[in-house]
Amino acid sequence: MNHVPTPDGTRSFVVIGETNLARRVCASLREDEHAVLHLTQPRDEDLHAALSPEPTGIAVLLHEDAAALRYALALAHISTGIPIVVTIFDRTMADELLRLLPQCDVTSPADLVAPALAGPCVDVAIAALYRQGPLTRAVRVSGTDVRAEHWTPERVQWRSRLDRLTGQPHDAGARLMLAGMAGMLAALLGDWAWLTSLGHPAAEALFDAARVVATVGPAAAPPHSSAYQVVASVLMLSTIVFSAMFTAGVVDRMLGPQLVGLIGPRTVPRSGHVIVVGTGQVGLRLCGELRRLGVPVVGVDRDPHAPNARLARSLGIPVLVGHGGDRAVLERLHLNRARALAAVGSDDLDNIAVAITAHGVSPGTRIVLRAGEHEAIAETRSLLPLGTIRDVTSLAAAYVLARLLGKPAIGVVAHRHGIFVESHGESFTAWPLAARKGCLHIDVAASA
Repeated sequence: MNHVPTPDGTRSFVVIGETNLARRVCASLREDEHAVLHLTQPRDEDLHAALSPEPTGIAVLLHEDAAALRYALALAHISTGIPIVVTIFDRTMADELLRLLPQCDVTSPADLVAPALAGPCVDVAIAALYRQGPLTRAVRVSGTDVRAEHWTPERVQWRSRLDRLTGQPHDAGARLMLAGMAGMLAALLGDWAWLTSLGHPAAEALFDAARVVATVGPAAAPPHSSAYQVVASVLMLSTIVFSAMFTAGVVDRMLGPQLVGLIGPRTVPRSGHVIVVGTGQVGLRLCGELRRLGVPVVGVDRDPHAPNARLARSLGIPVLVGHGGDRAVLERLHLNRARALAAVGSDDLDNIAVAITAHGVSPGTRIVLRAGEHEAIAETRSLLPLGTIRDVTSLAAAYVLARLLGKPAIGVVAHRHGIFVESHGESFTAWPLAARKGCLHIDVAASA
């Protein structure tokens, strides 16, 4: 392992990780003629060698939070004065690391990209949308002019409030439970109406109808009413089926993850909402950002037992279990009345498949597409007709580079193929990036 010699007037950096983000940061630093030592899985002795002589800055860019935490602690132990930029997805772990190591700049690509995704989900003319204290700021780009302005959330319509009280069953357990309940109620009301029409007092008729639904039979059948006896027998036999359906639905709801509610904030909205396909780190942060902005949102995930799906439940975000590229799922989520669909899964190809299906189901619905894992996909202009593209890797790389070079970056925004770094005072600076193939330290074929 040899250090790259430092040219005159340049600085030296250490990049740790074999992710696309690490390759992008390494390539951009090399393009600016900085010396870069890129390590993939260094051992302790490699870290000691990398910090002698001390570099200008270190970037720890990994997918696994535990590994990133270990490297950050080890680097801080070796040298307490070198600035370190670390990407950690878990917010609790990130806050604790920042408390322990003040020289660390801890960030998450999911947190960085959430405002850039939320903007076009709400309005195609907004590049980014985020909360700043009690206010909401919208970033708009016109040519080279980038400005942030106050944004007033739309008032919640009465229909959106009504949706919370009239949720639809979107899972098999809920449908079974409601179908069984509806069947038993229909049997109860039908029997009660029959008895009251024959002159029975209302209370007595209700008592006998309840006995029929409980499958114990009426207290006494009306005289000369063989028809009622037949109907009561049919109702009792039917109630056995309805009660079994109701019990199965209740058990499924109690034992299942319960990601969608029947009433309350976790009901699936019917109009003016954003459908977020993929509730990974990026998808969950986007759902939370939209919820804070007052925009109705519903997530879609294939795995009902995913950790983030359970976390979404605790945050009051409804998550429908299904494939975002399934036409039936999109129709059940009222895509034609949605504000936008955001395909933000970790696989670019899956996101494209979801976008194509959504465009076929509802051509007029706005689509926001996450890219960045496949560079050819992220950069091609042929995807523009599918919707607004946000390259997560480019946004995170611009922020990491700005912090490594000592720029007071607080966020990043994207517009078309341009990346802008936001500094204090709402100033924005265009930040060009090199292609990740400019990193020669990792085999391109192995990391593609």
